[in-house]
Amino acid sequence: MISENPHSVLLEKTTDQVSEVTVCISLYNYEQHIVETLESVKAQTLMPLDLLVVEDRSTDDSLVIAGTWLQENADRFNQIKLVRHRENRGLARARNTAILLAETPFLFILDADNLLYPRCIERCLEALLADPNAAMAYPLIEKFGEEEEVMGNVVWERSQFLAENKIDAMSLIRRSALLQVEGYSYLEAIGPLGWEDYDLWCKFFDADLYGIPIGEILARYRAHSASMLQSISNQSENIQQLHQEMKQQHPWLGLEVS
Repeated sequence: MISENPHSVLLEKTTDQVSEVTVCISLYNYEQHIVETLESVKAQTLMPLDLLVVEDRSTDDSLVIAGTWLQENADRFNQIKLVRHRENRGLARARNTAILLAETPFLFILDADNLLYPRCIERCLEALLADPNAAMAYPLIEKFGEEEEVMGNVVWERSQFLAENKIDAMSLIRRSALLQVEGYSYLEAIGPLGWEDYDLWCKFFDADLYGIPIGEILARYRAHSASMLQSISNQSENIQQLHQEMKQQHPWLGLEVS
């Protein structure tokens, strides 16, 4: 079971509509990017839509900036909710807070520095509604900034994930599937050092859950040196620890452990 992280609800507004999707944003020290990210959510073609922001005790002005934007744009959404952890809990736990608090059957996971194209959520939802047995749908994603490439161009097969992760967090996922695998892991390495997405997909494989690839570029991943992947996960002193823990959790992986 996902453990609840102590938090406070700072803002909540709800209409009498019924949404199928909640966009779940984890926010920590991204004051320079959060408005652009929120604007890309506002521009989604899917109506109605819920928006949930989990603020993980930023040390910059992220909370004030996000709160102001949510107040000003609340009418766009069926429900908005801004919650704040009572202490910094990390990305994996912030996402788990969103999973517990969301009230819709589908969740779109979005980090506070990335962007969505307008049709992203609507297109992913169409795919999941067409295949009621699929746990998630993942689009092609264009990486921009310090690197440029297309991510997520891979079929959902265990063999594709033996040595590395191939799918970003930006996916539309059934909340029931996330609850089934107990959400994102927060172990000694996984969570604090990253790779929570990789571990989640491996847990889906272990549970015989599957995802659907969407062959369209529908989202944008901001590549920068301050990201968790670059500043923490990919550091040589952390990779071996991540390999070891992932191998313990999923013995079928082909990761090298020294």
